[in-house]
Amino acid sequence: MDTFLETDRLILRAFTTADTDHLLALDNDPEVVRFINGGRPTSRDVIQERSLPRLVHDYPCLGTRGYWAAQEKSTGAFLGWFEFRPLDEHSPAVVELGYRLHQAAWGRGYATEGSRALIHKGFTELGIERVTASTMAVNIRSRRVMEKSGLSLVRSFTGDWPQAIDGSEQGEVEYALTRDAWQRLRQAATAQLGAGAAGALEWRVAL
Repeated sequence: MDTFLETDRLILRAFTTADTDHLLALDNDPEVVRFINGGRPTSRDVIQERSLPRLVHDYPCLGTRGYWAAQEKSTGAFLGWFEFRPLDEHSPAVVELGYRLHQAAWGRGYATEGSRALIHKGFTELGIERVTASTMAVNIRSRRVMEKSGLSLVRSFTGDWPQAIDGSEQGEVEYALTRDAWQRLRQAATAQLGAGAAGALEWRVAL
C-alpha cells in the first residue's frame, strides 16, 4: 500500500484499479453526489475511463499525486477520497483541496482531520503557497469543513453548470488559506496552548 500520510484515525494512500468498486459505491450514493451532479448515478465505465485516470494522475511539480484514497486506520474500511491537486500542472504554488466521503464517515470529523493533515504537509513539505477550495453556496456541511480547516471565504461566484441542480441558482463560494496566514494560526495556537501542546495538536487545530 502506497501510503501518503497518516493521522490518528486515517490513512491516505494512492488509488489503484482495485478501488473501482469502492468508487462505484461512493459515486452512486445520491446524497454523496447531491452537490456534484444532483444525485445522478455513475456507471462503471465512467469510473474506469474518467474517474480513475484522474485519481491516479501524477503531478511532477509535486512529485506525487493529487488525489488520495482515505481508509479508516482501525478497520481498513474505505471512507472516500481527498483531493490536494495543483491548479497548474507545472507549479505547486496553488492547490485545490477537496473531499468526498461515504455517509457513514459524515459527522465524525474525518473530513476536517484529513484536510488539516494535507494542509500541514503541503505547507511544510510540498512547497505550497496557497490552498483553495470551492463548493455550492448551499453546501453548509462542506463549507464548515473548510472553515474548521483554517480556510476563509474569499468570494462568491456563479459557476457554469451544464445542468442545473437544486441550489445551483444560489451560486458557489471559494475559500482559501495562504502559507503566511497558516503560519500566523500556528503562532497563535502556540501562544494559547503552549509549545508542547501546540506541537502535539498541530494538525487538529488547523495549523
